[in-house]
Order: sequence, then C-alpha cells, then structure tokens
Amino acid sequence: MQNQTILLASRPTGTPTAENFRFETNEVPALTEGQVLLKTLYVSVDPYMRGRMNEGKSYIPPFELNQPIAGGAVAEVIDSNLYSLPVGALVTGNLPWQQYIVSEGQGLQIISPDEAPASYYLGLLGMPGLTAYFGLLDICEPKPGETVVVSGAAGAVGLIVGQIAKIKGARVIGTAGSDEKVAYLKELGFDEAINYKTANIPEALAAAAPHGVDCYFDNVGGPITDAVYDLLNNHARIALCGQISSYNDAEAPMGPRPEGKLLKTSAKLQGFIVSNYYQRWPEGVKQLTKWYKEGKLRAEETVTEGFDQIPAAFLGLFKGENTGKAIVKVA
Repeated sequence: MQNQTILLASRPTGTPTAENFRFETNEVPALTEGQVLLKTLYVSVDPYMRGRMNEGKSYIPPFELNQPIAGGAVAEVIDSNLYSLPVGALVTGNLPWQQYIVSEGQGLQIISPDEAPASYYLGLLGMPGLTAYFGLLDICEPKPGETVVVSGAAGAVGLIVGQIAKIKGARVIGTAGSDEKVAYLKELGFDEAINYKTANIPEALAAAAPHGVDCYFDNVGGPITDAVYDLLNNHARIALCGQISSYNDAEAPMGPRPEGKLLKTSAKLQGFIVSNYYQRWPEGVKQLTKWYKEGKLRAEETVTEGFDQIPAAFLGLFKGENTGKAIVKVA
C-alpha cells in the first residue's frame, strides 16, 4: 500500500512558502506485535507549528529537516495487534503528516463520535478548546460584568475564549481581520467586534471599552496589544497565548515597552502553554463537552479537502483565510 508523507524540506526565513515542504511516497510497512495501522482522517494545522519550523530552543523541539512534520490528527484504526486499540476505533494524537501511520499506541486517545463530530476533537474539544478553557479561566478569571478583550477572536482559540467569557457573564470585545468575521463574532454573542484592518485600533477599542479592560486574552500581539495596554484597569489580567503578528518576522520587532503600564495598574501578565495543564485535560474536555451539548458553545471550522492541500491550508493561517479551526479532511 502506497503512503504519502510531507516532510520539512527547508527552514523558512520570514513567511513560509510551499518550497519549505516536500512530498515523499513509500510503502506502508507490515505490522509487528504491539502495533496498529492508522488511516488519517483529519489533520490540524495550527499557528504554533510556525515556531517549530525554526531552529533553537523553545517549549517544544523544532521539526527536523527532511523528517515528517507532525501535529494534531484524527485517525481510524484499520489493522491492529493491540487489544486496547481495536479495528474501527477513532483516535486522536500528535501524528506525522502521513496518509497511513504505523503506531505502537503511545499518546493515542480513543474518541467518541457520539459525543461530537470527530473533527471537533482537533478544535472545540481538542487543543484549541483546552487552550481557551485554561487560559481564560485559570489566568484571566473573568467575573460577571467585567470587560474581556480577545485578539484573533475569529480563530480557533479566540472563538471559544469569547463564548466562555459570555458564559461567565462578562462583556466581550473581539478583534478580527474582515467584516465577515466581525459579523460572525456578533452572531456568536460578542458584545463588540472590531475589524483591525479598517479601524483605528486605539480609538475603536477605547470606544468599545469605555470603562476599561479587565481581562485580555492575547493571541496576536503587535499594535492591538499595545492599544489594549492603554486601557487596562487596576488588577487587570492578561493571558499571553500567542503572538501571530510577529511569527514570520525575520528580526525581533521593536515596540512599546509595557512594564510601566503593568506596574501602574497592578496588572498580571502570564504566558502559558496548554501542555502546562496536561494533568487537567480530562476536566477541560468534560466541561467543554457539557457546554457544547447544552448549546452554550458553538464550533466553527474551515475545512480544506485533500492530503496534498495540507501545506496550503497551513500557509493560509497567516493570510487570515480561516474562521474558527482550520483542518484538512484527508479521508
């Protein structure tokens, strides 16, 4: 059986291109004792993967040159020598970008398509949902009536952050990159939504948050974050989740230094990685599933079809092509 794999061909300088990826075709090896054969159904493409394309120390090792790229995926067990993973089971895990994968089962979690569509385990009930859940509730701790600002609010994490903040009784402001995304945020219940590409961000945020900002969930960084810092209330809380505005910068950008504003407002700024909460993931999945089944959380996906379209879907993240979770349907 022929198997396609996508490898990292070169490390990008600035914005990645299709030339940074390479396709290879090989035969699927025969299973040995204690192994399963997986057929990839859905692949997740996520902004954090851009950092893994670079060399250097980070919270997760970089992708190796000329080796398969890996990320979140949903797969079906189609052959098994493992009692715990029977044929027909659907699993999720960190898997290589391959059509078929031979695995010994480590890190695989069986998922239930009866609870939610299988692809939701890469978004609402997966890493993005858990990032939103723990970052907002553990770091920002929004209280009823407080003002929460979410940058990148139409992305996989931001959409869920805003909805959870509304569940908790907060007033929610989101920023996004198109009028269509702004309209969708308001449909989800955001109190205010701002198109950062057309608005004067400092003026628009000040008008949307006349009583200041109590919580800021930062997915983007850059000028949006600079403007939010000017609006912080005393004892504001900031969850630093991502900085996608600078991921493709060849040099570290210079910008305002926020320390004085944080000091004057006694604000808390905390960076975090969702893996910090690994031991509590079951708690998060349980609560997210409950809210979803109660109709309090909605999921949105941008689905691209075809294994060969995985690099294009990934590159589209940096052009703002996705609303909600960007996934690729492979089979």
